[in-house]
Amino acid sequence: MAAGHFAINTGSVPGRHRPPRRPVRAVALVTAVLAVVAASAYAAVRLTDDNASGCAPSGTPIRVAAAPEIADAVRQTISGLCLSAEVTATDPADVSAIIAGQRNVTLAGVGQPDGDAKAPDIWIPDSSTWLARLSNASPTLAATDTVSIARSPVVVAMPEPVAKTLGWPTAKLTWQALLQKMTTDTKLHVGTSEPARDAAALSGLLALGQAASTSAGGQTATTAALRALSAGRSALRTDVLARFPRSAEPAALASGLSAAPMSEQAVLAYNAAKPPVKLAALYLDPAPVALDYPLTVLPGADAGRKQAATQIREALQSDAFRSKLAGAGLRLPDGTPSTGLTLPQGAPTPQVTPPPSATQRAAVAAGVDKALSTWIAVTLPARMLAVIDVSGSMLERVPTAGNATREQVTLEAARRGLGLFDDSWAVGLWTFSTELEGSKDYRQLIPIGPLSTQRTSLLAKLEAIQPKQTGDTGLYDTLLAAYQTVQHDWDPGRVNSIVMMTDGDNDDDNGISHADLLAKLKQLADPKRPIQVIIIGIGPSVNAAPLKQVTDLTGGGVFTAKDPAKIGEIFLQAISLRAAGLH
Repeated sequence: MAAGHFAINTGSVPGRHRPPRRPVRAVALVTAVLAVVAASAYAAVRLTDDNASGCAPSGTPIRVAAAPEIADAVRQTISGLCLSAEVTATDPADVSAIIAGQRNVTLAGVGQPDGDAKAPDIWIPDSSTWLARLSNASPTLAATDTVSIARSPVVVAMPEPVAKTLGWPTAKLTWQALLQKMTTDTKLHVGTSEPARDAAALSGLLALGQAASTSAGGQTATTAALRALSAGRSALRTDVLARFPRSAEPAALASGLSAAPMSEQAVLAYNAAKPPVKLAALYLDPAPVALDYPLTVLPGADAGRKQAATQIREALQSDAFRSKLAGAGLRLPDGTPSTGLTLPQGAPTPQVTPPPSATQRAAVAAGVDKALSTWIAVTLPARMLAVIDVSGSMLERVPTAGNATREQVTLEAARRGLGLFDDSWAVGLWTFSTELEGSKDYRQLIPIGPLSTQRTSLLAKLEAIQPKQTGDTGLYDTLLAAYQTVQHDWDPGRVNSIVMMTDGDNDDDNGISHADLLAKLKQLADPKRPIQVIIIGIGPSVNAAPLKQVTDLTGGGVFTAKDPAKIGEIFLQAISLRAAGLH
């Protein structure tokens, strides 16, 4: 069988990468953890076989980078071959960063490798989604003719006492049901490792996103689910596992992690350590994309290493290798249990599953980037200026909202939206009408600043907002000033955006015209420093057309809540749209 390859030049050994930007307060802790992980993950094992038959391998060793959970089985199998090899247990995200870096592209959330980092000769990541992401980043990184050497389904890991409340192990659960629990049950604490760096977490994200997209509310449900999931995210899978309860006492179960997407292998390994509270593996319908451990031979090797790669490829498809998979908690490539593997309680009857078709792989590849861009847009530390209309028309009553005023339903939506944002966000607040401060149509209530220090002040200012009974709508002057303000201190580590909420068209005779506004924004806009302008129209009288001309120019979008009572849902949709701000 022909070896798979990437169309790139490669070197030899994988190295560490520079992690993506994290909040300053976490840098010291994460650095310490990564130092410990790196010390073990990159410990290379030299394999030779100077046996009684006279086999004496020579030449430059072939270098193999394998996902940590399968690396030992790979090492044991290769040690029986007459060749010189080095096997490293390496995080697939690190190798992905190296390969992407060789084509000067970046995978979102993965980071950059060190300048001297080299790719291996053979790479065995845990999932083909890594290959899909590299292919999406650059066509020259497309892999061909890879072969799966093991499999592990992606499940939802849950403490057994919690799982029993959902009918485990007999009840059949769905992602739709989990989505509903996530967004309605405040006692369910859902977590995840970072999907941009963990293939099982990414698979769970894809499944949850698909369930949300087919739910009532669509994009709104997606954002709500991602926000709930991100509240319990951790950079490392080990950190997620450490947050599961260590006691079956009610208080421990109530405060500990309730659920997280994991591989079946991770659940088996966790339970093998005999924790005080075991994890149940919930196999939700529809089944997420499984981890498939694709063996890929990278090009650039000399004739000797190419021959060694062929030997290794054949050995890792042999019965001898497959007999070792049970010890690693892994299934055979077709999804059936390896000999000696005891599946978790409640696992469905295994079925032989053929490899995905080219069409199926393409569909997964297309969904991966969209899911990650939406995830990062919702969870990436953001910098946002909220601008709220206080013109006289905002006093109009909304029968569908208990006869509250437009201003009241808008402020309630803003208050709820603020609750979605964690302390890593920076948020500012303006109001606008006409002549709020002398000839100025807008007033700054709170400058853009971290929610960690001004959340209480923001909430207090929101509560105190009152419409100006005689005020008109100075929309264009305000929009231009807001854009210039956000651009002035543009932050490259955040999604920079303006969210403007208004119930009318510009009606300021003394302000800038629509044509002049577009001309000025065109002059100011910088593709390297994007600012998303999100305009939320409140009520049936909003003319979206001129507003859309603005957002077509700046990036962003216009949403119209014909029924002002729906403004909360529209606000969530607007937050989802910020994914475009990453490009």
